[in-house]
Amino acid sequence: MPQRQSAAFWLRPLEKGDFASMAVWFQNVADLARFDRSARAPFNSERMDAYWGQAAEAAKDPGRHWFAITADTGELCGITGLESISSVNRDAVIALFIEESRRRQGIGIRSMALVLDFAFRQIGLNRVTSYYRADNPRSRQMTSRAGFATEGTMRDAWFADGRYHDMICVGLLRSEWNACRAALARELDDSCTARFRGSGSSGWAWPPGPQDPPDS
Repeated sequence: MPQRQSAAFWLRPLEKGDFASMAVWFQNVADLARFDRSARAPFNSERMDAYWGQAAEAAKDPGRHWFAITADTGELCGITGLESISSVNRDAVIALFIEESRRRQGIGIRSMALVLDFAFRQIGLNRVTSYYRADNPRSRQMTSRAGFATEGTMRDAWFADGRYHDMICVGLLRSEWNACRAALARELDDSCTARFRGSGSSGWAWPPGPQDPPDS
């Protein structure tokens, strides 16, 4: 029988050349309002540069790290990143957006897990926070699978679709990630992988490969 092929997706630093694809995604006003609490109107190219320009210039802003999620073909499939990175508190906020046609393929949970590894194992964070609208079950399920604990509800904090929604705050400590990481790795098969370049020798992949260093 032919060997089953795994769908590989790659994380690389976000670039300004990605903005054109992102602008097309954000023409979907409902998707935009579900992803970004502060944005409601579709972005043109000028507004994309103004709004996202700093996210593509990490060297100028150490408080954020954003990644493009790409297929083997180079097609942009999503974005994920860390915002509000604090060198004092050792924490950050994680965010994720997957293009509509690529959802329910396992890309999101694997990409999030890879960024959590980056947060805790590469830049030494102790805590990662996330926020989502209370009517967003996919975000609730994904963060729960990754080990996040619900820490609070901000009532009527997110206005969209003509009404106010509650906003849920969830958090994950490094010790909690280390405790649940192996179980999540066993749960996720290799039909889909999320990787950094060079992952074959470094172990930077989800699900983790044989080069994966032990949890600490």
